[in-house]
Order: sequence, then C-alpha cells, then structure tokens
Amino acid sequence: MERLAALSAVSDEPERLTRLYLSAAHRRAVDLVAGMMNSAGFDEVRLDAMGTVVGRYEGERPGAPALLIGSHIDTVRDAGSYDGTLGVVAGIGAVEALRTAGRRLPFAVEVLAFGDEENVRFPTNLSSSRAIAGTLPPETLDARDEDGITLRDALDAFGGDPDRAFAIGRRREDVVGYVEVHIEQGPVLEAKNLPVGIVTAINGASRRRVLLQGEAGHAGTVPMAMRRDALACAAEIVLAVERLGAVDPHTVATVGRLTVHPGAVNVVPGAVAFTLDMRGPADPVRLKMVEVIETAARGIAEKRGIGITVEPFYDAPACPCDPRIVADLEKAVHKLGIPPYALPSGAGHDAMAMADLCPVGMLFVRCRGGISHNPAESVMEADVDAALRALLAFIVDRAEA
Repeated sequence: MERLAALSAVSDEPERLTRLYLSAAHRRAVDLVAGMMNSAGFDEVRLDAMGTVVGRYEGERPGAPALLIGSHIDTVRDAGSYDGTLGVVAGIGAVEALRTAGRRLPFAVEVLAFGDEENVRFPTNLSSSRAIAGTLPPETLDARDEDGITLRDALDAFGGDPDRAFAIGRRREDVVGYVEVHIEQGPVLEAKNLPVGIVTAINGASRRRVLLQGEAGHAGTVPMAMRRDALACAAEIVLAVERLGAVDPHTVATVGRLTVHPGAVNVVPGAVAFTLDMRGPADPVRLKMVEVIETAARGIAEKRGIGITVEPFYDAPACPCDPRIVADLEKAVHKLGIPPYALPSGAGHDAMAMADLCPVGMLFVRCRGGISHNPAESVMEADVDAALRALLAFIVDRAEA
C-alpha cells in the first residue's frame, strides 16, 4: 500500500493524478518502479524499447522460461490510484516474498510495468504490451499526440529505442503464461461481498458512429406531427439500446456521446451524431446483439422519416482466459477460504495483447462502489492482501505441479 501511495504521487499535473504514456511523470514512475524492483530483490531490472519496465527473478536454471506478471502504470486524466499500478505492485510483492523465502522455481518470474494501456496521449492501443507479444502494428511509431509529437520522437526522448520496437517480441517457448491482478472497475464483487474474483474472459467490443439526418425547423412554427426531429429519433434509439443491451445478462450496450445540431434552444434538431459501444464475453452473442441493435435503430429512423448512417470504427474479439490458469487461480483463492467467484471483464486490459503470445489469466480485486478512472477509486488493504496471497499461492502451485 505504501508503494501504491508513492506511485499515486507521481503526476504530470500538480492537483490531480494524470500520468500519460512517455510523459515526464511516466519517466519518474518508471524510475520509481525500477527502484522498487531492485529493493525487492529482482535479479535484473531494465527498460525495454517501448518503455516497459521489466524485472526478472531467475528460476532454478538461469534463462528458464518465465511466468509473466504485469499491468500498466500510465493513467487516464484525473485518475485513481489503483488502476494498473495494483497489478505491478502485486507482482513485485510476490517476487519479494519468494526472494525472502530464498525460493527459486522451475521457471523465472518477470514483472512487467507497461506504459500505454489507457490510450490517452496517442491514438494507439496497448502498444507496449503488443510489442512484447510481437503484434505491434507497423504504423504505431508514426502516431501523433495533440501537440503533433510522434510516438517515435517521444519514445526516443524518454529513453526507449524506437529502432528496436518491433524486435522485442518474445518467443512462445520462452513464456509460461501471463497473469494480471487488477481492480474490478465494477460493482459485482462488492455486491457479492467478495475480496477477489477470477476473470473468465475479457469482453469483446464493437463500436459504431451513428448519424441521424432530419430537418431543422422553427421550434414555434413547425407542428409536432410534421416534424422530422433527429433528437427525438435518437432518444427512442437510446432507449432501444438500453433495452436490447440487457437481453443477455452478460452483454452491455452504451450510447456514450451525443451531439445535437444546430443545438439552439428555438430550433428543432436537424441532425444528431452519437456513438454506440457494445460488449460481451462471447463473440457470437455480442455480434448478434450488434445486429439486433443496428436493425432496431434503422427501423426507428425509417418510421420517423429520418436518414441514418452507421459507421463501424472499432471491433475487438473477446479474449477468453486460459482454462488451466482460471482453474489454478480458483484453487489458490479457495485455499484462502474465499469462495472462488468467476466473472467476465467488461474493460480491456494488457492481457488482451498478451493472449497473442501465451495463455493468460486475471485476478480481480474488489473496489469500493465499482468506481474507477476517478480520484474516488478505492480498495481495502485486506482485499489487496488476499489478492497478493492468492497470486503467490498460484505461483507456488504452478511450480509444484
């Protein structure tokens, strides 16, 4: 908890926690995490080409394949103190316990502190974890932030090595698996009165931009029955999205942004643009929901005489967690006297990128009110202790299997 508090004090802004990828605060956080790893007894600590801090605790045989434990240390703007960093610090704590016990395992343990999970500064996606997985998109280094700085230049100034960014992918035979401890970012564990939960899958997501084209008119002179009100149409679609997203208990659908044109108090709205975000842990179910929602939206628009265009701009498949890792995490949690509880992750994580390299699993930690991406983000020390003990039990059980 002291380590988490120390990290939460490292920010690009004086009055709130904001730590963007490759920023000055991110560089200070890298140095802080590296110092934590060194004091915990890691055998090697280094910064890789994409700005990930890599700490390695060797196994019984030097150069053995590694179990990877990781998460991210970048944040959203005005962030909480536990999103991402909890997983990094938990990994450090697990290695510290192994070192204190003088225990070496049949495999090495590496803790990874990634830097580009939140996608706030650059229009990129999990670039630091994708580099390790060997799936970094070729256009990544050319991405620019709002100041026009390319990721390549920012990485070079940070102390990374853009020329080696595409050469750091791990070989499958050198990796045992990947495990990530993370706050739940939702209210389920709190509702179940459980400190931790085991993730079964990371939801796939489909996003759409929708444009409704009606006809603007004078708010006082156009009769109600003769209006082509794009906002009224959007309102009906939003309610349909809410209803259809709830048909399956494991899916969610959200209209997160809505813009009204011309946006005047005395004008019937002539056009509305909004976004759709639709998620679920099983791709067939999610894709069926997407189809049903799009069909409903088109039907509502047609009935009201409103033009509609639907533009896909993001589709990511669901990421199932490895059944063996799930079972081993359940066993570790059960050993603590905690009922194992399985749940999907509605948010994306670095584990999604790492799944292209190796089997992955995640352990969720209860957070108060399910609040995240918010300064009110909060966890209980006892829950963090349970997560660390479960992680350590998982590692030891895997070593003895």
